[in-house]
Parts: sequence; C-alpha cells; structure tokens
Amino acid sequence: MYRSFDQIKTALDSGITVESITGSYLKRIEEKKHLNAFLEVFTESALEQSRIVDAKIKSKTAGKLAGVVIGIKDNLAYKNHKVSGSSKILEGFESLYSGTAIERLIAEDAVIIGRLNCDEFAMGSSNENSAFGNVLNPINEKMVPGGSSGGSAVAVAAGLCSVSLGSDTGGSIRQPASFTGTVGLKPTYGRISRYGLLAYASSFDQIGPFTHSVKDAALLLEVMAGKDDFDSTLLQEDSRNFFPGFESTKKIKIAYIKDCIENEGIDPEIRSRIIQIIEKLKALGHSVEAVDFPFLKQMVPAYYVLTTAEASSNFARYDGVHFGYHSKNAIGVEDTYKKSRSEGFGEEVKRRIMLGTFVLSQGYYDAFYTKGQKVRRVIQNKTNDILAKYDFILLPTTPTTAFEIGKNVDDPITMYLQDIFTVQANLCGNPAISLPLGNHSNGLPFGIQVMGKHFDEGNLLSFSDYLMTNC
Repeated sequence: MYRSFDQIKTALDSGITVESITGSYLKRIEEKKHLNAFLEVFTESALEQSRIVDAKIKSKTAGKLAGVVIGIKDNLAYKNHKVSGSSKILEGFESLYSGTAIERLIAEDAVIIGRLNCDEFAMGSSNENSAFGNVLNPINEKMVPGGSSGGSAVAVAAGLCSVSLGSDTGGSIRQPASFTGTVGLKPTYGRISRYGLLAYASSFDQIGPFTHSVKDAALLLEVMAGKDDFDSTLLQEDSRNFFPGFESTKKIKIAYIKDCIENEGIDPEIRSRIIQIIEKLKALGHSVEAVDFPFLKQMVPAYYVLTTAEASSNFARYDGVHFGYHSKNAIGVEDTYKKSRSEGFGEEVKRRIMLGTFVLSQGYYDAFYTKGQKVRRVIQNKTNDILAKYDFILLPTTPTTAFEIGKNVDDPITMYLQDIFTVQANLCGNPAISLPLGNHSNGLPFGIQVMGKHFDEGNLLSFSDYLMTNC
C-alpha cells in the first residue's frame, strides 16, 4: 500500500487511476474488517469521487490531494453521510453539511472513503468506549490501539487508507499514533476550523491528521488551515506552507521536562530511548537542557475538571427530542430526557457528564471549575516561559506501549493517567506531534513527542522531519 503522497504521485504518473487506488483500499478494508476500524465504508460515493478526480487529472485541473484516500473520525460532519460520534444517542443521524476541514480536503480532490470508529464522543484512551465495539491494534490484536481516535490510527497503520483525520482534546491523536507507530499531529488550537466537529470540550478540541510521514502531515495541515467565518476562535489568516524544511546548519535549543523523564510510571525502555535521542541531538551540535515543570501532577486533574464541565454544557443538546435516539419506553417530556439519555449514552460519557455537572454546580463551582481555570493559566504561563527560552520541548507521548484490551477498562483513574504527557499541549493550546521513533522489546512501537510554540507548526514539522531522519 502507499505510505506517502509521493508514492501516490508516482503511481498516478505511471498510469494507475484514482479509482483503482480507491478500489485497492476497499478490498483491503474488507480483508481487515475484523479490526473494526471502519463503522461505515462510503463505497459508492468514494468510487464516484475517484472517477471525478481521474477526469480532472486527465484535464490537468486536479487539486494537490488528487489520489489521496482519507478516512475520517466518526465525529466529523460529511454532507449526506452519517455521523454518530460512535454513540447510540445519534442513531441514524445524517449530516446536512460538511465541516470546513472536510470541505477543504474535497476541494483539493481527496477521496473520503469512510467513517472511523472512536471512543464515544472522543471520551477515552483505548477505543474501548465505542457503542460499536473495540478497535484492534493491527500490530498485536490483543492490544488496544489507543484513543479516542483509535480507528483513525489503525486505518493508517493497517494500510486501509492513505491518511486519516482524528481529533485531539487531551491526546486523542498523539496517544493512538504512539500505540500504532504512526505520525499524529495536534495543531495549535485555532489553526484548523472546528466547524463540523462534534464538540466534546470546545476550548480543547482540535482536528489533526494521522500519516506515515511528517511531510504528508504538513500538506494536510496546509489544506485544512486558514480563516473561516464559521469558527470565531480561529486564527484569521490565510493558510501557508507548513514545511519550509530544516536548515542543516541551524543549531537549536531544546528543553526536556525532567519530571517526565524521571516519572515513576514511565516504561524504562521509553525513558532510555528519550535519553538516547537527547544524546544524539547533543552530538549533532544542538543544545538540549533539562527544565523543571512542577505541575505534572496537577495537569490531569485540571484537564478532567475543565473538559467534563464543557462536556456537561455541550451535551445538553442530545435530549432524545430533536434528533437521534429516542427511548421507546418514555412517557412525557421529563421521562423522555431521562430515559433517552440514560439508554443512549455509554457509561464513560455519563460519568463525564455527571462529573462536569457536579463541578459546575452551586457550591462547587469556585472550588473546582474556577480553580481549574487558574491552574490552567499557571500551566500555560510556565509552558510559555520555557518556550520563550527554547525552540521546542521534547517529552514522551505515552508512559507505556499499548496495553491489553480490557486491562484498564474498570479503572478510570489508571485510564485517565494515560494522558499525563499529552494534556499539556491541550491545556496550553500549543502544537504537538507524536513521532514513531521507538520500538520496544515487547514488539510494540511507541512515540516521542515534540511540542512547539503557538502557530509555529512550520518549524515544529521541519524539526520533526529532521528528528525522523537523524534519530
């Protein structure tokens, strides 16, 4: 299968059609359907779009993504196609419009091949919370693929599409990328329009790509980024080239958070690999220094207080009345709300809604929500102070490699701590990327994470490509 846009271009130049490329992916999806990555395959619309792109290639009017076949996470709106957030509550719902990111991909002649399984409404770190069953890790099918964008990561890792889209609220792109050996990018908050993304926590959510290469992630970002009247939180500037290339003579300053490397929960082989990369970068002439970050233990609690509060508000729209699942046993308005939501939502979503409602309730608002916002500001200030002195922050993506399916499903605290190294970028809004730079003795991959300055994806991606080549 094709592992890069460059390989696809070579195939097209040799006479291979987009329709045949799409057909090969459709065949492979069928062969690997036991992985449960796809909730729905858009066979007819994908083949129809492929033929349109082939005609454009012949007339030399094709866009920059011609030949690229993309799977999208099941929380992204695609006109006249179903979207459910992998939840029973949106049973049968079909989108009336396409999100901005999806429209921009299609405008450059990408082919959307299907919607991908995920943790329900992007709440989870293992893809075990989907109403439609677990996704299996193709590297070891006894292991989870990570979450919440597990289906998106698996689709790329298993060669079921060229690239895919996920969303990242607290690590939901980077963590599954680490578990599946793929590249996962979370752009700066406000870089890609969230219009058409089913909201979980609106001040944290960000759309991003899974790819096999940093260069491809940069091209997808270039296509999807840019101002949009439908998202007021977006940076109001036109898109640009996010892959200027790394200057080989440039010497940079990199910080690594000592508290992460020395964390007692980190796998010794992951720690050893990061130290190896640090020494390699020093040998290449770069400055790499340890920095203190005394708020590691506060990040996950602050993240869950704030995101669940936002979810409590956002999820009021799923009421069993306007659209989606409606309880057949309900009598009257109040009973409709209670039973439709109780039956339609999964356990993890109900847990987070209740937690969010609690922290927003009278008597607890200041103790939890207000304090959480203050902690977020402290974390942001400290991160900005570090990045004022250094070009990038280097840290693990995950504390371990992928764990066994079912191992942590009954222990929410252990599951939440999977996000310990990824939530910082979401709390602060910074861009961050997971790079497949580690291979464990247990046969599983793991990622190394790089965080950059706000809206500095160009340098972040160029340095990441340099890391992939030299480390």
